[in-house]
Amino acid sequence: MSLSWEELGARSLARQLPEAPAGRDVDAVVAVLAATGPVQSQTARSPYVGLAARLPGVERDTISAAHEQWRVVRGSNLRGTVHTSTADDHALLEAVTRLATRTTYARTWRLSRLEVDDVWAEVEAYAADDWRTAQEVHDHVRAWLDEHDPDHEARIDQTSGRSMSNGHGGLLRRPSTGGWEGQGKPVYRTARTLLGPRDDVLADPEGALDALVLRHVRRHGPSSRHDVAWWAGLGLTVVDGALARLGDRLVALEGPDGLVFHDLPDAPAPREETGVRLLPEFDATVCAYDTARRDRFVSREHFERLWNPRNALMQPFLLVDGRITGTWRLEGSGARRRLDVTWFRGTRRPRASEVEPAAHALAAAYGTTLTGVALGPAG
Repeated sequence: MSLSWEELGARSLARQLPEAPAGRDVDAVVAVLAATGPVQSQTARSPYVGLAARLPGVERDTISAAHEQWRVVRGSNLRGTVHTSTADDHALLEAVTRLATRTTYARTWRLSRLEVDDVWAEVEAYAADDWRTAQEVHDHVRAWLDEHDPDHEARIDQTSGRSMSNGHGGLLRRPSTGGWEGQGKPVYRTARTLLGPRDDVLADPEGALDALVLRHVRRHGPSSRHDVAWWAGLGLTVVDGALARLGDRLVALEGPDGLVFHDLPDAPAPREETGVRLLPEFDATVCAYDTARRDRFVSREHFERLWNPRNALMQPFLLVDGRITGTWRLEGSGARRRLDVTWFRGTRRPRASEVEPAAHALAAAYGTTLTGVALGPAG
């Protein structure tokens, strides 16, 4: 039997929208994030919005407290992109990010006497005891390379080189001003300083990769090799090796277009989702899957309306009955905002009674007061 995209979506929803824990404390925040996986966080509010949809009633201060206690952490890892994860997940993300980005770093830094690991170690040593700005990390790396590898040809002053200095997976970040839900300029600190040693994980990158692939299947599956490769920023050959090593810990299912999808033998039953959820831009219901095949939650036509290729930004998602069928936005500034919800023509119009609880959950988690909710079709 071949699974359809809709059937794959129903199986994935059972992981991405799990039954919420009874509490709304820090432990509940960590439990939900552990169950659903890292949150892509170019927009700092995304973890707050994602938790509002999956843990309705949780408040902004509780989510921020999880960050302040370093039980929830933020750093550059998967695909070199900012993600928010549990502290327990971070060591795996760091190990696999090193594996995925090593070649790119070598091409950009063009080292003569040193290895990429030498520079990473120096970055971590520099940020071990104090929070550093992006400019401070960049200046330190440039001066250190000039001293220790004078024949290097690093492209460190180009855009990619500058971002790599502080985009190392071994660093964590926090806003230098404002709250964790805001877009304040980040400062950086070495992960092992805040979270403890991870030498055992970093010494076994193959084991870390296998564990992270298994986490993708558990949280987002059924997963194709293309899904895992894109999500982790790895080549297909590397992913195939991990899938082979996992062996009978996974089962293979046939899906659309003759693709093979990997799942757990004891995977949860498919979930039929009804009603409305407000999801963040870059939510895992889109960003955990291969860019060419995101059909399980959104049609290709509608995805083109969510994604702006000119600036690589997305609009936040309106999920209706388990499908992404529109967008939403908070209008205004400050603590009082109006929520505007739009649905794509040809899709089911969300009812005000369905949007209202999702809107209240969003307001609580984001720490804003809603002045009203407006519903309308997309233009």
